[in-house]
Amino acid sequence: MSDAKNGITYAQAGVDIDAGYALVDRIKPAAKRTNRSGVMAGLGGFGALFDLKDAGYSDPVLVAATDGVGTKLRIAIDTGNVDGVGIDLVAMCVNDLVCQGAEPLFFLDYFATGKLETDVAARIIEGIAEGCVQSNCALIGGETAEMPGMYPAGDFDLAGFSVGAMERGADLPRGVIKGDVLLGLASNGVHSNGYSLVRRIVEISGLGWDDAAPFADGPLGTALLAPTRLYVQPALEAIRAGGVHALAHITGGGLTENLPRVLPDNLGADINLDAWALPPVFAWMAGVGNIAPLEMLKTFNCGVGMVLAVDADAADDLRAQLGASGEQVIDLGTVTAGAGVRYTGSLI
Repeated sequence: MSDAKNGITYAQAGVDIDAGYALVDRIKPAAKRTNRSGVMAGLGGFGALFDLKDAGYSDPVLVAATDGVGTKLRIAIDTGNVDGVGIDLVAMCVNDLVCQGAEPLFFLDYFATGKLETDVAARIIEGIAEGCVQSNCALIGGETAEMPGMYPAGDFDLAGFSVGAMERGADLPRGVIKGDVLLGLASNGVHSNGYSLVRRIVEISGLGWDDAAPFADGPLGTALLAPTRLYVQPALEAIRAGGVHALAHITGGGLTENLPRVLPDNLGADINLDAWALPPVFAWMAGVGNIAPLEMLKTFNCGVGMVLAVDADAADDLRAQLGASGEQVIDLGTVTAGAGVRYTGSLI
């Protein structure tokens, strides 16, 4: 069949199918790195297959999570430093899954842009693969959408989807009682929440992304793009050791909003703010923005990225185990009677 004379092509409309094929070829080695038991097929099919029995489950319950990276992407786009946002994307999903007691099994991504730049897209997806490797979670598929007219030049958006599993009856939270010990796992920065406020604070400071960070070595943009920590492996090890009653991923809403999500309605938490030092990035933001401590605690993680509520008798062993896994463990406080989070001590 011959083409019509002077007929327009899809490429002339702004969509380069060949670039999409080239991207798939480039990222296949990265995806292959993430293979784990249960994966039945690689990239390229109309759907992805996963065998739960091969992954070791006999009576599994599936758990699903989806999330994005938010306006942290704006900094990545403006600085060209896109290598870590894929890790952020994975972390925001799999850190939520493990709070249900689930082992993350596989991950899919959605990458949308106005014009596909193969190198940029590949760097992002290679970051996604690295996050999957660190979580023992297979990258089994995704979608790259080139949509001219929908995004300004250079802009893109990301969404992630992860599925995990646990044996029936192993779901969390479970058995939280008054007197449970709250163990915090340190964050390594702002992670992926509150960046609309972060960007406003940077605007107030008068600094640019390439200026020296007042709170860390290197440029400000690079410091603020530190990837979200992945807590999956140490959290799963702690669950398997026994004594873990609940986990809370400290994202938007901070300790104030996220910790009550995993506590019974009649229980709350007493948190000692003197138990840890507020990381410099948060102290700097609080100072520049003149942000009240309670506002900080309900907006940012403030240095605590994950909280475990554990049996008091198991706390010492779990604290030692988590520390041996490389976690900085913080003795935050205890579960107490009465709903809500109550703070003592000083954040700043």
